[in-house]
Amino acid sequence: MTTMKAMVYYGENDIRFEDRPIPQIINPDDAVVRVTKTTICGTDLGIWKGKNPEIQEHAKTISGQFNGRILGHEGIGIIEEVGSAVKNFKKGDRVIISCISRCGTCENCQKQLYAHCQNGGGWIMGYMIDGAHAEYVRTPFADTSLYPLPDGLNEDIAVFLSDVLPTSHEIGVRYGNVKPGDSIAIIGMGPIGTGCLLTAQFYSPSTIIAVDTDDHRLALAKELGATHTINSMQEDAIQRILDITGGRGVDCAIEAVGAEPTWNICQNVVKEGGHLANVGVHGKAVNFEINKLWIKNLTITTGLVNANTTGMLLKTCCSGKLPMEKLASHHFKFAEFEKAYEVFKHAADKKAMKVIIDLGE
Repeated sequence: MTTMKAMVYYGENDIRFEDRPIPQIINPDDAVVRVTKTTICGTDLGIWKGKNPEIQEHAKTISGQFNGRILGHEGIGIIEEVGSAVKNFKKGDRVIISCISRCGTCENCQKQLYAHCQNGGGWIMGYMIDGAHAEYVRTPFADTSLYPLPDGLNEDIAVFLSDVLPTSHEIGVRYGNVKPGDSIAIIGMGPIGTGCLLTAQFYSPSTIIAVDTDDHRLALAKELGATHTINSMQEDAIQRILDITGGRGVDCAIEAVGAEPTWNICQNVVKEGGHLANVGVHGKAVNFEINKLWIKNLTITTGLVNANTTGMLLKTCCSGKLPMEKLASHHFKFAEFEKAYEVFKHAADKKAMKVIIDLGE
């Protein structure tokens, strides 16, 4: 077999489930992984909707033409082949694929700023190189960018260790400096917001306010530990958060959507000396009310996941202390990949959180 099926992006609103060549080892530190489970990220939807025209621009710069990009940067699988320089993995090993590829040696990697690896790493899979929405995927820097998949770990949870869980923890909770006794507001209770809700509880905040427009997602947030829930379609979220916090606002507001309305809630509910952690991917500029915020001694952070806490999160998941399996709302066979995209695209109507695509062992 020399070809495989894959979900391929060709441009705005144009993705196709089609035959592509099976990837080959290019560099000595590569591995080729046979994908057994994958999932769809909100970023994949953003690419489909045309948020990332740089994909075509980059491809044209490299080869002079754009022949499509296989999407996806999350998944687990079995190693099919390794390059001559790979020491930690071998054919047949079961692995978790990190969304971040890292050389481990450049200046940024030495600072654990793996998202900005200077040797061609970072978030490249399903973006600057072909990704994991396929039967096989080439993974650069295999020794430092793959994780052994432990026996007994729920495989749905293992898929979430590729991206959604470390992104939530690092860019939402850690950048938000959540501390014991803090009050926090999470704006947007999709997979990222829910990941923030779960990992924030490592640090024992006293108040966790979940905000969304979907009662189904708010009910899940309540079940998973939110102390308050707010449907921002039914009430003024800013005023309600201020009421809950005695007019002061929260110590940390986490923006987990990437849209002006959610950003606006965040910038209006952080108290003096607090943190605003932006996790959402913004496709458009937002109004930043610096004229009101300059005086409040705020810390405002942005970021792309570095995956520098993935190992810790993996151990925590193995202990059974993170009920991430509740995020796996829909399961599809590989032949149903197009249907999976449609369901995730209309997540609110379908009550979808994360969709799992199972390719089988």
